[in-house]
Amino acid sequence: MHIEFRHLRTVRAVHEFGGLARAAEQLNITQSALSHQIKGLEEQAGVELFVRRSKPMKLSAAGLRLLRLANQVLPEVEALEAEFNGLRDGSSGRLHIAIECHACFEWLFPVLEAFRKKWPDVDVDIRPGLAFDAMPALQKEEVDLVVSSDPEKLPGISFSHLFDYDAVFVASSHHPLAQKDWIDAADFRGQTLITYPVDRARLDIFSQLLTPAKVEPAAIRQAELTAVILLLVASNRGVSVLPDWVVREVKYSSDYITRPLTENGVTRQLYAATRDGDLKKPFMQDLIALAGKEARRLQAA
Repeated sequence: MHIEFRHLRTVRAVHEFGGLARAAEQLNITQSALSHQIKGLEEQAGVELFVRRSKPMKLSAAGLRLLRLANQVLPEVEALEAEFNGLRDGSSGRLHIAIECHACFEWLFPVLEAFRKKWPDVDVDIRPGLAFDAMPALQKEEVDLVVSSDPEKLPGISFSHLFDYDAVFVASSHHPLAQKDWIDAADFRGQTLITYPVDRARLDIFSQLLTPAKVEPAAIRQAELTAVILLLVASNRGVSVLPDWVVREVKYSSDYITRPLTENGVTRQLYAATRDGDLKKPFMQDLIALAGKEARRLQAA
């Protein structure tokens, strides 16, 4: 017996509407074509599927068995069709994000909360890009977006600018360096530098200032959480360098001081790296727009 999806839809429609005329209208076919389809299906089954003597038209015992199959199969088929339609029109999909910027978690979570409400059918996940090589994973389609401050020329990959930020020096208000208007590389000699647990090549303080100046702090202490870094700084256990959006809450606290790095400051850019084809998806474009908007809000706070 060869059963097609149209056969299951026919059985379900006749059962719901109780007759050929309304069922044919619902299925967008003629009543004659529907009657012919039912006849062909019954010939295949070798049994009567409908009790034609009753009004409204009812299913026989065999027809009810076929209806149970229709009720099991068709919702899954329709859900899959809706999913494929969403993929085609860009309203659904997968958005797995890798983050190469440790401090970005605090900035990104409000962005994803707003994104979730606008795009409920997009599957969102986050993978810390610090634990693996994020760009090859992006090229292999293991992730869909990488938040990075280091754009590269890679085939098939686009880097969309999100926002600029300043790397700023943070210390206790009682620290001797609090008297300076800005902080130079040499000022870090003899200091305990508190950082995230990240390779130094990925930390702005090293890549933009200390390594080029060949300056090494007296000690490096690592902390996973921004709140812990700030607690240690306020206790005068060391100094730190953080993105300006991270220290927005300490700008007006008497426990801390923030100072620019060098007289001209150190400005960095953050990018969203995506595959070229994915950049055209509406939800991807919206996420990038939301990310930039949230960053500007934090910087203005």
